[in-house]
Amino acid sequence: MSPTRSDCPALDASDPLASFRHEFVLPEGVIYLDGNSLGALPKRTAAHVQNVVAEEWGQGLIRSWNDAGWFDAPRTLGDRVGRLIGAGAGRVVVCDSTSINVFKALTAALGLRADRRVVVGDRDNFPTDLYMMQGAAAGHEQRLVSADGPSPGGRARRRRRRGGAHARRLPDRSDVRHGRRHRAGAGRGCADDLGPVPQRRCAPDRPRRVRRGLRRRLHVQVRERRPRRPRLHLRRDASPGTPSPSRCPAGTGTPTRSRSRLPMSRPRASPASPVGTPHLLSYAGLEASLSLWDEVSLDAVRAKSPALTDLFISLVEGRVGDHVEVVTPLDHAVRGSRVSLRHEDGYAPMQALIERGVIGDFRAPDLMRFGFTPLYVGYADVWDAVDVLTDVLTTEIWREPKYATRLAVT
Repeated sequence: MSPTRSDCPALDASDPLASFRHEFVLPEGVIYLDGNSLGALPKRTAAHVQNVVAEEWGQGLIRSWNDAGWFDAPRTLGDRVGRLIGAGAGRVVVCDSTSINVFKALTAALGLRADRRVVVGDRDNFPTDLYMMQGAAAGHEQRLVSADGPSPGGRARRRRRRGGAHARRLPDRSDVRHGRRHRAGAGRGCADDLGPVPQRRCAPDRPRRVRRGLRRRLHVQVRERRPRRPRLHLRRDASPGTPSPSRCPAGTGTPTRSRSRLPMSRPRASPASPVGTPHLLSYAGLEASLSLWDEVSLDAVRAKSPALTDLFISLVEGRVGDHVEVVTPLDHAVRGSRVSLRHEDGYAPMQALIERGVIGDFRAPDLMRFGFTPLYVGYADVWDAVDVLTDVLTTEIWREPKYATRLAVT
């Protein structure tokens, strides 16, 4: 039997994750269900970033590259991320932006098999990932397929056994529109949609997991989506001799300091190598957030995620099912931590919700998306959010002209 509104406080009180809600800055009167890349601010993050600025930078100055561990941060933080995703020490690196790492990985992979001329991507992949594919594989045939159809990976493997032409495919772990979990992939979608999925530890002969970058996400890492931030898989036996892509030369760790002649020598690095200077303030936010995740049970987080989305879906279908269509899968096995609703407009109702304190996001052309973060979203939040949604849709307040004005970020 579905819970009632009077049941929700008791469910929240018995929630094993309830204490973590107090770790976040949650504005009064706001239910934060944004399904995009910015989570609520953890209280410890602000304090740690301030310490990095005032002490490590302000007092330590350039000495902090060594004394505060700035130079080694991509790998020391990578090891901490590795513990969350089941990777061993030295197998994860935090570096650069997502798009730069997609470009690096594709360029390096294409260089490994110059005889193969076809690159396959998911047509519904995150747009900037496809832009990187277009740039990195400019001289190759590029094909876009639907991840909902037959696996392009299976076809690619069969073609490789026959000496086929596929060089690389660029999949995504989940659909950025609907939150559907795909069978395989290591794309950006798993950062925003998938939800926490406990990972098996990688055996020594399994592919190395190369950590994608922060992409300007100072606090996203503390959402329930944190553990499955995007990863790129690179064969361990291929990485030592894989040159850093020529159009993105390695910017740190170069052994030769001499500038007396060109071309300058640079290391034969894998796509896991940072391209430029570590993003220290972003790393500070990540470091503080990882200290929070050290205290969290991923199994408890994952268990709460479908419970929250189940409640939301049941309330929506029962109260406003004639106004919206739930397009997110009902099966837990293929559902992430986001629920998407299709509406004839989508944008205007979301703006009306945001004005009333329920913050979700919009995906063109007609999807309202709601993300459920178990560390700070409770069952009462879900119920109250659907109350507001019901009012917005049934009264048709969203038809007011002010809600139709398109903002730069939706």
